[in-house]
Amino acid sequence: MTETQKKELRDASIIALRDCMGLKPEETLLIVTDEIKREIGQSLHEVGKELCKESMLVEIKSREINGQEPPALIAELMKKVDVVVCPTAKSLTHTDARRNAAKEGVRFGTMPGINIDTMIRCLNADYEKIISLTDYIVDKLQGVQNVRVVTAKGTDIIMPIGGRNILPSKGVLREKGESGNLPSGEVYMAPWEDKSNGKVVIDGSVSGIGMLEEPIVIEVVNGYAETIKGGKQAKQLEEMLDKTGRDARAVAEFGIGTNYKAILTGHILEDEKVYGTIHVAFGNNLSMGGRISVSSHIDGLVKEPDVYFDDKLVMTKGKIIGFEV
Repeated sequence: MTETQKKELRDASIIALRDCMGLKPEETLLIVTDEIKREIGQSLHEVGKELCKESMLVEIKSREINGQEPPALIAELMKKVDVVVCPTAKSLTHTDARRNAAKEGVRFGTMPGINIDTMIRCLNADYEKIISLTDYIVDKLQGVQNVRVVTAKGTDIIMPIGGRNILPSKGVLREKGESGNLPSGEVYMAPWEDKSNGKVVIDGSVSGIGMLEEPIVIEVVNGYAETIKGGKQAKQLEEMLDKTGRDARAVAEFGIGTNYKAILTGHILEDEKVYGTIHVAFGNNLSMGGRISVSSHIDGLVKEPDVYFDDKLVMTKGKIIGFEV
C-alpha cells in the first residue's frame, strides 16, 4: 500500500468512526477483523485509539459463509463495549452475536467484504444526499402491500410486504442500539415468508461469488428458490444454499440501493448499495423482523429494474421516479 493509500484509508477510518458511528472520547470500541481484512481492522484500531477511551482489536478466523457466528468469547465481548465495528471477509450482520449486542445498547457497524477502494470511495459520499433519497423511498413504501420487480432479462416477481418493518440504512449509526453496514445506503425489508412468487434473474453479483459471468435464473415458489439455473456460478450458488438446509433458499430480503457513490465491484457490501439496483436475498431474516433462522444470508443483485409498489411504478430501468440523483 502506498503512502497516499495509507492516508486515504486513515481518513476513511476517521469518517467511519467519528462521523458514521459517532464515537465519543469517553467510549470504548471493539474492532473485530480476520486474517483477510487485517489491514483495514488495524487502520480502524489505530484511529480508534486516538478518538476514544479504549480501542481493542481482535482477529478471528475468517468465517466460511455469511451469517456464521463468531466465537462465543468474542460474542460476549461485543456486549461489553459501546461501539463494535467488524471489517471481515464474511458478514457478521445476520448473527445472534450482533443482535444480542444491539439489544444491550451497543452501536454496531458491520463491513462484510470491505476493501480499501470501497472504503475510500463510499465513505466520502455526501450522506445528506443518501439520507434524502433513503427517506424518499421509505415514504413511498408506507402502506404498500406488494412489491413487484420486472426486468428486460426476465425478472418478474411479486413479494408481499404489507405490515413488515421498512428499514432505512443510511450509514449513520449514532444512537444506542443502532446497527447496520458501513458504508451504507439502502432501504430493505423482509417479505412475508412463504408468499413470494415469480422469477428473479440475477445479473449483477452474488455475495460469496462475486460478479456474474452470466445471469442466474431463480424460480421462486411460495417463498422458496425452487430451481436455480445458469452456468457454473448458478451451480455454485446452489451448493452454497444447500450447505445449511432448506431455509437457506427462503426469500429473506428485498432491498433498494441508495448510495450514488457505490459501484458494482463484485463485493456485496458495496454492490447492494448501488443506486439503480435492487437486491433479493435468501436465508436468515431475523434481523429484519422475519422468522427465518438459518446460518446463511446470500444476496443477489438485479440491474436496471422496473419496481412497482402495489400498482404504482416508482423505479424505471433503475431510476427513481420523482427524485433527482
